[in-house]
Amino acid sequence: MVEDDGNVIVLIFAMPAFGLGLEKAGSVALIADTVSLWMSALPPLTLIIAIFAATLVLTETVTNNAVAVIMTPIVIGIAGQGGVDTRPLTIAVMFAASASFATPIGYQTNMMVYAAADYRFGDFMKIGLPMNVIVRLATCAAIYCLI
Repeated sequence: MVEDDGNVIVLIFAMPAFGLGLEKAGSVALIADTVSLWMSALPPLTLIIAIFAATLVLTETVTNNAVAVIMTPIVIGIAGQGGVDTRPLTIAVMFAASASFATPIGYQTNMMVYAAADYRFGDFMKIGLPMNVIVRLATCAAIYCLI
C-alpha cells in the first residue's frame, strides 16, 4: 500500500514537468501547427467536440494536470491560426482534463482508490465510459450555447 502511494505522488509531480518539457522542446508548436491545418476548417461545435475528445483521450492515459499543461497551448495555437475565440476551446480543455472517469491513471484520486480498494481496471471502464459520454455531451452543448 505504501509503495502504491509513493507511485501516485511521483506521478502527480512528474507530469507537469513532462508537459513543460514538451512545450520547451517545440513539440507543442509542432502539434498545434499540424492539427490546426484540419481543425481550423471545422464548424465551431465540431471543433469544440474534437478538442474535448482529444483532451479526454489524453486525460485517460496521462494525469489531468499534464493534459491541461499540454493541451492549453495547443488549443490557443489552433484558435489563433483558425481565427477562433480561445475561451470556448480552453473551457473544453478544462472540463475534459477533469473528466477522467474511465481509467485509474488520469486522476490522482482514481489511482488512490484503485490501489486501496483493489479495483480492477475494467471496473473504471464500466462506470467511467458512460460518465465520459454524458459529461462530453453536456459540456460541449453548454459551451456551444454560450458562444
